[in-house]
Amino acid sequence: MSEPRWLDAREMAAWQGFLLASNRVGHHLEQQLKEGSGLSHPQYEILVHLGEAPGGEIRMTELARSVVTSKSGLTYQVGRLEKRGLVRRRSCPTDVRGVYAVLTDEGRRVLEGAAPGHVAAVREALIDVLDDAELNLLAEGLGRVARRLDPDGEAAASGSDRGDERGD
Repeated sequence: MSEPRWLDAREMAAWQGFLLASNRVGHHLEQQLKEGSGLSHPQYEILVHLGEAPGGEIRMTELARSVVTSKSGLTYQVGRLEKRGLVRRRSCPTDVRGVYAVLTDEGRRVLEGAAPGHVAAVREALIDVLDDAELNLLAEGLGRVARRLDPDGEAAASGSDRGDERGD
């Protein structure tokens, strides 16, 4: 077995900066969502994906891949959203094993109410802190990392090192 490639000072600074910043940004966004709408960040992500989907519905397995969580984790979060009347589930008519998550009218209303505060918090915690060059580097670098770790290989199969141009 070969020796590990230890991180040098620059690499360690990048790694520790990433960890600290991502944890602090995540905590900031979580607090803003809880106070602003009573949602957790995973719940907000689920509502965003459903809000962008045709008909406001997505098959649960596809939704789990989109929000990068386990099926059981998604089931738990969707269950909590169901209790609030923001999401409902429906069976797939062509596959007895398939289940769709469906955004309700109340879910859409909560999402539309939460989005302005959330985007303001994203700007405050990250976007407005960086200049244009830093933002481009961050988007490019983290996009490359995400594609490399994509378990479905969809991004890697495209052969592109460009980031996704859609916003969240």
